[in-house]
Amino acid sequence: MAPPRISSHPILVWCGAALLAGCGVATAATGPAWQYSGEYGPEQWARMRPEWTLCGSGQRQSPVDITSAQRQSGAMLGFHYRPEALRIVNDGHTVRVRYRNGSRLLLGREALTLQQFHFHTPGGDRLNGEDFPVAVHLLHKGASGQLVSLVLLFRLGEPNTALSELLPRMPTRGLPEQTLAGSLFDPSRLLPRSTAHYRYDGSLTAPPCTEGVVWLVMKQPLTLSAAQLAQLKALFPPNARPVQPLHGRVVSEGG
Repeated sequence: MAPPRISSHPILVWCGAALLAGCGVATAATGPAWQYSGEYGPEQWARMRPEWTLCGSGQRQSPVDITSAQRQSGAMLGFHYRPEALRIVNDGHTVRVRYRNGSRLLLGREALTLQQFHFHTPGGDRLNGEDFPVAVHLLHKGASGQLVSLVLLFRLGEPNTALSELLPRMPTRGLPEQTLAGSLFDPSRLLPRSTAHYRYDGSLTAPPCTEGVVWLVMKQPLTLSAAQLAQLKALFPPNARPVQPLHGRVVSEGG
């Protein structure tokens, strides 16, 4: 399947900006709002609107449980992130921080621009069956419109210094997006030391579950404290889609 081009796809225009964070198309007046559980949860998405059938029939859906991988001499990762004032919102599904300062991910020779990052609890993607309490997804977009989601997984452990800076600034739901002057944050502070990662072809994890998204799951889990996890859980309800079958997809590893 060809990579989605955001500029020519009306659904991806919106969902590309809110990838895996709660795409707003589901709140349209023509149908009920999707949720991560209950009457309008993941098991029902494919039945809620005709354009969401991939949520049930797709063969390259996310998240997944990574139990094996093939070593490949694929594209190396490089990070050219820059600090920017926090542009932040709590949309009821997650807390999202947007970027527009040209921070970039280098995937081999391709440069992709960081659009935003957001939070999931639980994490969604699993490693050998391990379910992580938190994940951060950093969404990037290439010049062709290709979407790349970089996934950071967190275990309970020592407090995370980057989260210690972010959590006090995270708004409650219902407030408009705001830019916090004087609150510069460098997204590279979230990254693990190792660039080792898994790669697979996946999808949006919220309706319309569009496929053609490249997923990069960092191998090295980070830590956060129980208190930090509790703070996140107080900001939004559980927001992870269940793991999806691989359907023969090959997961590669590099880094």
